Amino acid sequence: MPLLILLRHGQSQWNLENRFTGWVDVPLSAQGIKEAEQAGQKLKEFRIDRAYTSVLQRANKTLNLALKAAGKDSIPIIKDQALNERHYGELQGLNKEETEKKFGKEQVLLWRRSYDVAPPKGESLKDTAARTLPYFKDVILQDLRRDKNILIAAHGNSLRSIVMEVEKLTPEEILKVEIPTGVPIVYEFDSQLNLILKKIL
Repeated sequence: MPLLILLRHGQSQWNLENRFTGWVDVPLSAQGIKEAEQAGQKLKEFRIDRAYTSVLQRANKTLNLALKAAGKDSIPIIKDQALNERHYGELQGLNKEETEKKFGKEQVLLWRRSYDVAPPKGESLKDTAARTLPYFKDVILQDLRRDKNILIAAHGNSLRSIVMEVEKLTPEEILKVEIPTGVPIVYEFDSQLNLILKKIL
């Protein structure tokens, strides 16, 4: 029975500073490094055949630290921009509280929490899913069909796109889903890739 393990990167420096990050390549914070290592401890018991990650360092570093802590740092790793975080456009780098003062709380909430409204020159969650899900279906699902256990280390919104697909959630339902940093989510499937079990470690 194949497993899919999703891992959002540990806390980044800009998570700590409450800034919109998107595609800006910021490092992990000290807390984020600790979260990645703790995630790896939780993954020791699982067979992992292959890992996928975005091209951004916070996801790459989280994956490397977690695999090392789990004693699995020799498995193949594939990086792809399709798994990058949602692009926040003109909001990238801005402090979230300052952004609310500038644009208004309701407008910022709409950009952050609607399914299909994008910030200026950025991506909505729908846009993110439109690049993440084809890669997930064409590449990662093929590994699961071959009974491989897969770990994806990525970002809040690219992973929410995958959660939406795996759990068959509606656009309204996915908006309520929060994915915490550094916490592995394990899905187990049957041989037909029907979801059997979800476990948060």
